[in-house]
Amino acid sequence: MIRKYLRQYGMWYLIITLLSAGFLLSFRLYHLPMNYFGMAFLFNVLLLAPFFLWHFLSFRKQMQLLSDFRFLEEIAELTSPLDVAYQNVLSARDDVARQEVFLAQNQAARQQDLIKMWAHQIKVPLSAISLMAQTKQLNPDHVNQQVLRLERYLETLLTYLKFRDQQDDFRFEEVSVSALMKDLIKKYRILFFHKNLSIEVVGEWQLKSDKKWLSFALSQILDNAIKYSTEGGKITVTLKKGSLTIADQGIGILPEDLPRLFDEGFTGYNGHEHQKASGFGLYMTKQVLDQLELAISVTSQVEVGTQVTISKA
Repeated sequence: MIRKYLRQYGMWYLIITLLSAGFLLSFRLYHLPMNYFGMAFLFNVLLLAPFFLWHFLSFRKQMQLLSDFRFLEEIAELTSPLDVAYQNVLSARDDVARQEVFLAQNQAARQQDLIKMWAHQIKVPLSAISLMAQTKQLNPDHVNQQVLRLERYLETLLTYLKFRDQQDDFRFEEVSVSALMKDLIKKYRILFFHKNLSIEVVGEWQLKSDKKWLSFALSQILDNAIKYSTEGGKITVTLKKGSLTIADQGIGILPEDLPRLFDEGFTGYNGHEHQKASGFGLYMTKQVLDQLELAISVTSQVEVGTQVTISKA
């Protein structure tokens, strides 16, 4: 402990020693009586010794408190300006650490809820495939439809986790949005056939963007259009320079649900009523489009249909 004390305050003792040596040298050079210097030096030592002892004991107590403390309240008795400044810094860092832990716990809880919801969702297509296998009624179109649903659920989950871990990678290139939409329509042709839906793609939009992530965002919107379209309805994709609109003739969205469509985990009335929504598809769509510097807006009328527009931000 003495070694630590001298490392902390040794400079002051060195200064006192040098000053004493300077006085001693002055006495010798001017041939002054050395007993005067001895008396003055002894007086100063006796006067300062209690202070030095008190200072050392305070330092030792401070070191013991700092070596053992776990909570800031335990070192509250250290009230020097420097100690108070250190406590304020530690308190601020402690607040930040608690906030980070709180956010991490919330994120972990949300991910756990998502995985539980995702596990519940995939039971539906898995059960359908299992039932078809048990009854030996493996209709290829029906099997492909359920497999496609599984692929969409898995894609949404992986995209969500990837964004949460901030591992997103974007590679911008010239993209034909019309060609991208036609590829998605071809991919989902079984779903169109199953609900007897027709679709029309009008216009073109050449956009510099990331093809993979833009395709994911468009697939989520198209999936919702198919999901909530009425039997025998029509979906129209209108493309022009700077924007894309996907319009369906489905059940529509309640006005009070529109402001929260892109909130994480929000499903709204339709999602609860039809038990088809996880609440993460549109949330992830918004996250992706924000990264691609694209804006998304939704207008809807119940029992008439919904229009989703993507445009340059």
